[in-house]
Amino acid sequence: MNSTAIIEIQNLSKTFKGATEPAVNNISFSINKNEIFGLLGPNGAGKTTTISILCGLFPPSSGQVFIDGKSLETQLQSIKQIVGIVPQDIALYPTLTARENLSFFGHMYGLKGKDLKNKIEIWLEKLGLSESANRLVATYSGGMKRRVNLIAGVLHSPKILFLDEPTVGVDVQSRNVIIEHLKEINTEGTTIIYTSHHMEEAENFCTKVCIIDNGKIITQGTPEELISKNESTTNLEHVFLQLTNTKLRD
Repeated sequence: MNSTAIIEIQNLSKTFKGATEPAVNNISFSINKNEIFGLLGPNGAGKTTTISILCGLFPPSSGQVFIDGKSLETQLQSIKQIVGIVPQDIALYPTLTARENLSFFGHMYGLKGKDLKNKIEIWLEKLGLSESANRLVATYSGGMKRRVNLIAGVLHSPKILFLDEPTVGVDVQSRNVIIEHLKEINTEGTTIIYTSHHMEEAENFCTKVCIIDNGKIITQGTPEELISKNESTTNLEHVFLQLTNTKLRD
């Protein structure tokens, strides 16, 4: 295994029952420690399937995954202790307050007592939620829910953080706050794996990107490398459209 890689994927494939084509088709790549790695692609490209496999939500059909030197197949429980997940769908209890939600998820990650309480208060303050922390999540705006969703995934200071569309459907102010705090935890040592349809955001946020389509990797590199490969592309969105076609996806 590559000594600088914190995640290594080897010949990974996934075909769902009843499907005629694989959702992920024999992909291999590695993610280095402390990278902000963007996994980008159109709808149905295989991004969420790949992230779900890496998070241990379901097994691959074939291939191997190593996370922090551990086999995903045989050491999943150990891997879960160092991983944080911020899913695309809001994973909060609407009939609980933000503070109650965070206490619940913190306990799930093994945090307790004063340590848990302090971390909750620090993050609520950072993301501008202290004054509304005792309100039911059901009363929150989309941006506020996204911020609580993020806190739930980072409370335990994970070594690796998976983010599936973390800023989808939120206002510009919430998006900026989320991205700035993600950059902060990255500088503190957390490796980030991120999916998004916001190409400008990905270009400015990611240190490396991998573009996937029809379950296969079509290119990867730093945003600057991918933009400079072709004289006709001036930003990551141009690269993305050129490689994945402009055809509408469902």
